[in-house]
Amino acid sequence: MFSKLKLVWLVAGRELRDQFRDWRVLAPMVILTLCFPFLMNEFAKQTVDFLNQYNANLILERLVPFSIMIIGFFPITVSLIVALESFVGEKERGTIEPMLSAPLDDWQLYFGKLLVGVATPLLASYLSIGLYLYLASKQQLQMPPAPVMIQLFFLTTAHALLMVSAAIVISVQSTSVKAANLLASFIVIPVAILMQGEAVMLFWGNEQVLWLAVAGVMIIALLLIRVGLAHFQREYLLGREIDVINLRWIWLTFWASFLDGAGSLGSWYRNVLGTAFRRILPAMFFMVVIAGVSVWMGYDWINQNVAETIAKASPGDLEKVKERVGDLPDLAEIRNSISAPFLFLNNTRAVAVIFLAGLFSFSVLGILLYMVNISLIGGIYALLQLLGIKPLPIFLAGVAPHGVFEIPALMIGSAVVLYIGAALVTPQTGKSMGEVIIELLADWAKIFVGLVVPLLAVAALIEAYITPGILLKVIGN
Repeated sequence: MFSKLKLVWLVAGRELRDQFRDWRVLAPMVILTLCFPFLMNEFAKQTVDFLNQYNANLILERLVPFSIMIIGFFPITVSLIVALESFVGEKERGTIEPMLSAPLDDWQLYFGKLLVGVATPLLASYLSIGLYLYLASKQQLQMPPAPVMIQLFFLTTAHALLMVSAAIVISVQSTSVKAANLLASFIVIPVAILMQGEAVMLFWGNEQVLWLAVAGVMIIALLLIRVGLAHFQREYLLGREIDVINLRWIWLTFWASFLDGAGSLGSWYRNVLGTAFRRILPAMFFMVVIAGVSVWMGYDWINQNVAETIAKASPGDLEKVKERVGDLPDLAEIRNSISAPFLFLNNTRAVAVIFLAGLFSFSVLGILLYMVNISLIGGIYALLQLLGIKPLPIFLAGVAPHGVFEIPALMIGSAVVLYIGAALVTPQTGKSMGEVIIELLADWAKIFVGLVVPLLAVAALIEAYITPGILLKVIGN
C-alpha cells in the first residue's frame, strides 16, 4: 500500500514543480494572500468605528469570524486555476500522453492532482487568515473563541476541498482550458451563495448549524471526488478535441431512453416504467426509513423546544391559541377558495424543487428538503398534542384521505433523486458522463410523468373536494 501511495506523491511532486515554475500563477496568489488581509483589516477598523456609534456589540463580536470566512475564501478562488487546468492544461501543452502512459492507476493519477490542487489554496488561505489575525490583534479587536476558530478552519478546508474537487471534475470533462475557466463560475457562484447562508448563521451565533454545514459540504466534496474517479477515462482525455452542443443528439438520446422501444402506452407502463421503478426500489426503502426518522425528529423537536413555551403561557393565552387552532380553518370557505389545480401545481412544484436541489448536490440537498417536508407531519402532531387537542382523528380525517396518494408520490420523486446521486458516483464503462446524465434525466422523467404526476393529481382532487368535508365532520365546524 505504501508503494502505491508513493506514486501518488510522485505525481503530486511533479505537479507542484510545474506550478511553482509559472509566475503567472504565483504572482496573483501571493499578492492576494498578502494584501487582502490588510484590506480586510482596514474594513474591520472602519466598521468598528461606525458600529461603536450605535453600540452594536453583537455585530462587533461576529466581525472577526466573518472576516476570517471571507479571507479564507478569496485565495481559494484564485488558486482554483491550478485545479481547473490540471488535466486539460496538460492536454493543451502536449504533456498528457507521457503521464497517461506511465504505469499509474487512475486513482493514483487523480489523487496526485487533487492533493496539490487542495494543498495550494489551503496554504494560501491559512497564511492569509494568520496574517489577518495578527493585524486584528494589534487593533485589539475581540478574537473569536477557540471552538469558533476551529469551526472556521474546518469550514475553509471544506470549501477548498469542494471547489477543487469540482474543478478537477471540470478539468477531466473539458476539452480546453478556456472552457474549463468559463465553467469555473458554476463553482464560485454557488459556493459564494452558500457562504451567504453560513454568514447569516455565523451572525446568529448558531454554531450547531454551521457544523452541519461543514458536514454537508464535506459530503458533497467527497461525492464529487467519487464522481471524478467514476468517470475518469484516459481514452476520453486523449480522444476528445472539441466540445459541440448537439441539441438534436441530446434530444434523440433522451427520447430513446424515455421510450426504450415501447410501442404503446400499455407497453410503456408495463416494461419501461416498471423497469425504471424496479431500479429505484432500494432507494424507496431508504426513503421510507428516512421518512420515519424525519417524523420522529419533527415530533421530538417540537416537544423539546415548544413544550416549555406552552407550559409558561397563561391559561388565557393558551385558550386563545386553542380557539385559533380549533377555528383553523373555515373549511366551508377553503373548499371555495382552494382548487385542485392549485394544489396539484403546488405539490408538483415541491417535487420539482427537490429534484433540482438534488441534481446539483448529488441528492444531498434534495433529501434534506424531503426530510423537512416529512418532518412537518411529526411537528404538527406534537403541537396538537401539547395544546390538548386529540391529533389522531384530525390526521386521519385531514391528512390520510389525500396523503395515501400524496406521500407515496413525494417518496417516489425523492427516491429517484437519491438513485440519480448514487448512479452518478458509480462507474459506468463505455459511457461518457453526458450520456449517463441524459439517461438518468430520462429515468426521472419516466417516473415523474408516469407515477408522480398521476398520484399528485388524484391527491389534489381528494384534498380539494373530499378531505375538507371529512375534516369538517371531525372538528365540528
